[in-house]
Amino acid sequence: MNRYSLWKYAILVVALLIGLVYTLPNFFGEAPAVQVSSGRATLKLDASFTQRVEQILADAGLQAEMVQFDGNSVKARFASVDLQGKAKDALSRALNPDPADANYIVALNLLSRSPAALTALHAMPMYLGLDLRGGVHFLMQVDMKAALTKKTEALAGDIRSMLRDKNIRHAGISRDGNEIEVRFREPETMLAARNLLTDQMPDMEWSDAPGGELRLRGALKPAAALAVQESAIKQNITTLHNRVNELGVAEPVIQQQGSDRVVVQLPGVQDTAKAKDIIGRTATLEVRMVDESAEASAAAAGSGPVPFGSERFMERGARPLIVKRQVVLTGENLRDAQPGFDDQQQPAVHLSLDDKGSRIFRDVTRENIGKRMAIILFEKGKGEVVTAPVIRSEIGGGRVQISGSMTTTEAHDTALLLRAGSLAAPMEIIEERTIGPSLGAENIAKGFDSVIYGFCAIAVFMVLYYGLFGVFSTLALALNLLLLVALLSMLQATLTLPGIAAVALALGMAIDSNVLINERVREELRGGAAPQTAINIGYERAFATILDSNVTTLIAGLALLTFGSGPVRGFAVVHCLGILTSMFSSVFFSRGLVNLWYGRQKKLKSVSIGQIWRPDGGASPAVKG
Repeated sequence: MNRYSLWKYAILVVALLIGLVYTLPNFFGEAPAVQVSSGRATLKLDASFTQRVEQILADAGLQAEMVQFDGNSVKARFASVDLQGKAKDALSRALNPDPADANYIVALNLLSRSPAALTALHAMPMYLGLDLRGGVHFLMQVDMKAALTKKTEALAGDIRSMLRDKNIRHAGISRDGNEIEVRFREPETMLAARNLLTDQMPDMEWSDAPGGELRLRGALKPAAALAVQESAIKQNITTLHNRVNELGVAEPVIQQQGSDRVVVQLPGVQDTAKAKDIIGRTATLEVRMVDESAEASAAAAGSGPVPFGSERFMERGARPLIVKRQVVLTGENLRDAQPGFDDQQQPAVHLSLDDKGSRIFRDVTRENIGKRMAIILFEKGKGEVVTAPVIRSEIGGGRVQISGSMTTTEAHDTALLLRAGSLAAPMEIIEERTIGPSLGAENIAKGFDSVIYGFCAIAVFMVLYYGLFGVFSTLALALNLLLLVALLSMLQATLTLPGIAAVALALGMAIDSNVLINERVREELRGGAAPQTAINIGYERAFATILDSNVTTLIAGLALLTFGSGPVRGFAVVHCLGILTSMFSSVFFSRGLVNLWYGRQKKLKSVSIGQIWRPDGGASPAVKG
């Protein structure tokens, strides 16, 4: 009746081991470290860069506890702050010989002291939020009207070009807010234009002007306008991620809040002025022709001066390229850049230009077939050639394709660089906060104490009031806390003060389930049921009540998770996970302990579940105090 199968105990053991393994990294603390990341958008690090970092440290006589590549940067962990400072100086000298032209960002950081065995299992500690570690917080407002205006202006140019290509005459095209008005002189011409625009521009809705005037008014459909706004805010977030990487922040929080706001949280950063400078930085894109003269070839080879009217830039692979100073196009003419494939199914980048850019590009490509065209990205006052393809034929229609010897990853990265060099819509900082590291440490200590003291108080009460069943309940509560921390660590969640509050709340809610179970067992014993029967019925009848109460609380938590933002979402994540772990620990695990202790006794006469008074005033004989 009160015995678990072997496989159920196996599940409990596995859950306990997983909880221990993924909770342990949070107790090892953090060690001083140095993080090396790319200082330029066109420079990408890979796993082989760790060998270079190790060699630099070895040459400087410095021993790192660990050097690892995490996808975007290389991090080296050290035993002391003194070694950390020396390593930063050595890496800065070796990687950036010219500090004014730094290719890499060498920043101080903190890394977990978790053993290599735990790291190999991807057992990592939770990240600490801004309120626990200190740093800066920005709330930024995106100008959605500017994004729609920019899109409408681009569409007006496309309409002008489209009507001209089809030889449909108009009396003028103007923009009124987010609407485009096209005037005509003949009804037949207006009808032909309407048919063309309706067919070629499905994102716009066209209507006749009131009063019978020969005018067409077009506006973006609501779905298309919403897509423009969503694209603008996503591009802004991508651009902000690219810029924040320069600060060396291990886990920045850059996320959308509401429909037109972006939250930027930089844990560990105390220099607000530098953070604002990086976030507000702009990058520009230029298209120029490559100088292919004999003098330019000699200059590229390093055997001659750069010809007058040209400049030297570095191409990918650190190859010099001589490019003419005359600018053909700028990033203002670029509407979009997306990765894709060419006609031979080779990776390529597809560019979309506005009306002005289309005309210029068509003329330039027609006059320079067989020559190279360089696309240069300027960042921090320094330009670098992203790609320099050969012009094979005249390119019209505003659709440009860049292909060649590139992989799918390189095509994706190039498209990202081209479209994320600058913000898609202006942003304004409407809220700014700075939290010191000492305040963060104080918050950690207080939050940790609140959870520990709350746990101890609950444990003392349960043991005194319910005896051995209180011990089982306390052990189940400990497992609940263990599994909750393990889940948060596995998900690499960012722990904040509201998250700590949710952990404390989860303990109270979890023990409530055990109180229901214990009282149900007491009720059966009070009614005269045998101990084994009382345990079985108590757990079965309490489960329905526990399930109902937890489901309703979970619904409230999901509502907070869906409609909340910022700290509210952090609270909701821990709250929902705490409900799930409490269901497992308070019912499945606690019954496993009870079955293991009492289930083997065939003639069980009494259980230790505290004092139970019967209606007749006597104590239940099946109960041990």
